[in-house]
Amino acid sequence: MDASLNQKKSEEQTKILNSAMRNYTCPACSYHIAVQFYDGGLLPLTTLAWPQSCEEAQKMERLPHDFMRCVDCGHISNAAFDYAKVPYSDKPNLMFNKGAIWSEHLQKVCDLIAETLPENPVVVEIGCGEGHLLRSLAKKIPTGKFIGFDPNAEIETEGDLIDARAMLFNPGQHLAELRPDLIISRHVFEHLMNPLGFAQEVAFAANVAECATRVFIEVPCIDGVLAASRTVDFFYEHNSHFTTRSLERLLTRCATSVDLIETSYNGEVIYGMASFQPQTHQVELARQAVAFQEKALQAAVQLKDQFDDLSNSGKRIAIWGGTGKAAAFINQNQLDKKRFPIVIDSDMNKAGTFVPGTGQEILFRDQLIEEPVEVILIATQWRAADIVVEIQRNQIRFDTILIEYQGRLIDYFEDTHPYREEEAQPEAKVPRPQFLSQKNRQRDSIDNHLE
Repeated sequence: MDASLNQKKSEEQTKILNSAMRNYTCPACSYHIAVQFYDGGLLPLTTLAWPQSCEEAQKMERLPHDFMRCVDCGHISNAAFDYAKVPYSDKPNLMFNKGAIWSEHLQKVCDLIAETLPENPVVVEIGCGEGHLLRSLAKKIPTGKFIGFDPNAEIETEGDLIDARAMLFNPGQHLAELRPDLIISRHVFEHLMNPLGFAQEVAFAANVAECATRVFIEVPCIDGVLAASRTVDFFYEHNSHFTTRSLERLLTRCATSVDLIETSYNGEVIYGMASFQPQTHQVELARQAVAFQEKALQAAVQLKDQFDDLSNSGKRIAIWGGTGKAAAFINQNQLDKKRFPIVIDSDMNKAGTFVPGTGQEILFRDQLIEEPVEVILIATQWRAADIVVEIQRNQIRFDTILIEYQGRLIDYFEDTHPYREEEAQPEAKVPRPQFLSQKNRQRDSIDNHLE
């Protein structure tokens, strides 16, 4: 009886968990499975609204509070959060810093940070508010340079003790300019739609600038909230709710080392410190991406001229391949139906369909046996060797076979490229037919252009 009851409970639990599971990307660790955690219904903004009358307060927009929990790191976030609904650009996010116990926490943080700094440090705080922590650090280390970023707060510099910048922190620009020893972010990450993405943006900007730096992140801690089953913490402006594990996981995903994870203020806040050392492989991958884009743009210009020449040559031309990568090739190079009406494919099932985007009817391979062309343009380079074997086996006549390679139209047989017939499977290799010697009888303007 007990075993049967336990089995039934297990089946019910499985059903509940499966129904609660959703494919949702965790903003702290990027794990893609979460479960429904807390549906708070439709509620107004509570921190950044600042209604000026009773009527305005009562008419405030109600926003969805659909909190999900990551099953890997335990992070909790509002799947229905819309950053545009929160007036960060209009209203300050004020934090009361004068409570006695909270002041002790601030002093503890100040001392902790100061102990990690070099002799003449450069320290940046993102979302510094009125600048309380930076001023405390500046007084403690007068030889340092302290810069606070906050587009909304009235930053108190206390006689230029700190450098106040009423703007958003731009990692790509400001890391290269300031090369900070430490970046501080306190009670900011819980407001972001993608806190991991922003942390990784900071890490990559440090890589590009070849700037070794550290980060100190402080956020509210949800561990005690879960233990107490407290729901008032789940309001709209706080999109993310960090557990000890989720903050550590976020830092692990972007830093070269996590140096400290610690709770404070009776477990209500958590902070972590991590080191960002330059990662040269990331910079190299980025350089390769930029170079590929530049090369692709240059190739498009070169190929346009070559396709124009090919179209104007008066030769009968067939494009081999009409779907997938071949269709991508046709569309990328704007090989329209008027200039390049003949499209051939090896697959009989595709015959009678049309090239997506440009509209040429796709013809089966045997069309070229009945009505040969002078130039065959193979649109899928990776299949070129197979297609050439197919052309040879079916004794399809032609003068020239062209493929695109590194931004140029080249002769498959005469020019250097990695798609040579020798790379085909041994059983596909056949002698080049004698009638191919026809191509050597003349070289028109296209052949000269391609050479």
